[in-house]
Amino acid sequence: MYKIILLFCLTLVLQSVTFSAEKNYFLILKNNKVNVRYGPSLDYPIKFIYKKKFLPVQIIDKKENFRRIIDHKKNSGWIHNSQLKKGKSFIALQEEILFTKPTKYSKPLAKILKGKLLIAKKCKNNWCKIKTDKYSGWIQIKNIWGSVN
Repeated sequence: MYKIILLFCLTLVLQSVTFSAEKNYFLILKNNKVNVRYGPSLDYPIKFIYKKKFLPVQIIDKKENFRRIIDHKKNSGWIHNSQLKKGKSFIALQEEILFTKPTKYSKPLAKILKGKLLIAKKCKNNWCKIKTDKYSGWIQIKNIWGSVN
């Protein structure tokens, strides 16, 4: 009897760990205009509107077709899942240097300012190849908001 109770408790713990790991992940905005609502339904009023395609948001809860999100400025609300997709984008939380190769000893190309939205083309060994308006190069992934996985 003791083994059955222990097995049951272990199963509950593992399920809660799996659910919590699945709960907090990053997605990006699919469109240039995305409504954020007060609640998980189209019946709830619009809280604010994002006007930035590819902006990364963290998913903190879900209910049916809606996801509760939080952004890098700690704004939160509910977005319909049709407005979200997987992707590799992030926001620099401090100034970074863009390099020609994935090493800090290569030629620096530009300074990436804090708050800049960056889209990663590929990543390896804590470096991501990104493209900005004017430059294409490698940035070391240190202080970012978003996901490169």
